[in-house]
Amino acid sequence: MTDGQANAGVWSSNVTGAMLMMASMACFTINDALIKATGGAVPLFQLLVLRGVLATLLIAFLAGSRGAFCVKASRRDWALIILRSLSEVGAAYFFVTALLNMPLANITAILQVLPLTVTLGSALIFREAIGWRRMTAILIGFCGMLLIVRPGPEGFTQWSLYALIAVLCVTARDLSTRRISPEVPSLLVTFSASLTVLIAAGLASLSIEWTPITPGLGGLIAASSFFIVGGYFFSVQVMRAGDVSFIAPFRYTGLIWALLLGWVVFGEWPGLMTLLGAGIIVATGLFTLYRERALMRG
Repeated sequence: MTDGQANAGVWSSNVTGAMLMMASMACFTINDALIKATGGAVPLFQLLVLRGVLATLLIAFLAGSRGAFCVKASRRDWALIILRSLSEVGAAYFFVTALLNMPLANITAILQVLPLTVTLGSALIFREAIGWRRMTAILIGFCGMLLIVRPGPEGFTQWSLYALIAVLCVTARDLSTRRISPEVPSLLVTFSASLTVLIAAGLASLSIEWTPITPGLGGLIAASSFFIVGGYFFSVQVMRAGDVSFIAPFRYTGLIWALLLGWVVFGEWPGLMTLLGAGIIVATGLFTLYRERALMRG
């Protein structure tokens, strides 16, 4: 194979990976919009159970068809999978609660800070070295997040706090994922998390009165289950295609989807400060990814 053919192959893999990442972000954001469209008509835990049953069954089918259940994980890996799954439970509760009470683009913009929180968490917990440039980018990115949540008697709400707690839960989830052995199938990890959320929501739902589901609500919940599984599936495929450092920036396309869906479906358009904060977060996140790529090459 010539150098030109090799470069063409790498470029093709990168383009495929970028398309998969954008598809994953689109699926996750459409799922969020469908959940938000229920408008709180279904109690939270009932909603998580109904969506969880369908999603878990679909993920189990995918995992079984790819032999994910045949792989034996070590005790250490199972401990990390359990920690990740419990973090997913917290993320599901706080994120969906905030989602039902905040503009879609706002909460999506807050979640864009995740690459920064994961980088900072890796430095604090795993003692991974980060230079002054990335630390500066992280601090600037957090300032951008403050422009969105606007701490103060008028701007900051209970739902903003829920969104921030969701960020912490997802950060813990991603840090746990980084330590799971590469031999453990991603679909096994995903299934474990989905099943744990389903069990936790099921237990919590015993204390509430379930609401009858209309065909319209049932359709929204079923569609959300389909799209969240699509998001998981495409995100798994992303890890197998192309250069991660090339593909990772395309996760920010989720914010574009959130802006469009929030505007078209819910008539929401973020204020100038929210857009400015989101722009700062995306810029600093891209810079952090660039620095990580440069260090890996160096």
